Amino acid sequence: MTQEDSPQEMQHIPRHVAIIMDGNGRWAKARGLPRVAGHRAGTENLRTIIRASAKLGIEYLTLYAFSTENWSRPRAEVEGLMRILSDVIDREMDELNKEGARLMHIGHLDGLSKTLQKKVREAIELTQENNRITIVLAFNYGGRDEIVHAIKGMLRDKISPEDVDAELVSQYMFTRDIPDPDLVIRTSGELRTSNFLTWQTVYSEWAFPKVYWPDFGEEHLIEAIKDYNSRERRFGGLEEE
Repeated sequence: MTQEDSPQEMQHIPRHVAIIMDGNGRWAKARGLPRVAGHRAGTENLRTIIRASAKLGIEYLTLYAFSTENWSRPRAEVEGLMRILSDVIDREMDELNKEGARLMHIGHLDGLSKTLQKKVREAIELTQENNRITIVLAFNYGGRDEIVHAIKGMLRDKISPEDVDAELVSQYMFTRDIPDPDLVIRTSGELRTSNFLTWQTVYSEWAFPKVYWPDFGEEHLIEAIKDYNSRERRFGGLEEE
């Protein structure tokens, strides 16, 4: 990172960056490797981006790791993703804890093995007091599923229709304790939102760098933030004259 690109020289560092980590399979295919090798390479990249985000002063980093629709993928690929998640927790959590990272999870732990569920919960408990950066792992997560989950919660609580507003609905989301993303990055150049944070991203800025996730480095993150700085966020209002 050059002096010109340093955090001090950027006027606005997004408080919350969310990333759709896309392109692992195509990265592997281009190298004649199985898809799971791409997922493992993408996982190796997490360390780089988490540390770069913390260095830049990003407070929340949400990573879309496994969607509710990903269960339909070949069984071998799904099982490989579960092993990778388990390996990452075993290998990385102690160091991330030392570096002040807090882990949160959004979505459902249902479907994961009891052993893996236990590992995730223990990692969350281990890091719950940390405050340098919060890593929000979206695993077995879907935006529509989250909204359905919120509606069911309001029905269970017998919320009166007259009391329902956007603020109340937000309190029933998995992300109720997390600010909405300022910037969403989808790697690989694909122009889809893929059922990611459907409620929370209505006023987010989006970036679609044409680089597969395993090759997405600190320089690409900085470039996305520089582009974010060049935009005017209006939240539905008009441009200031």
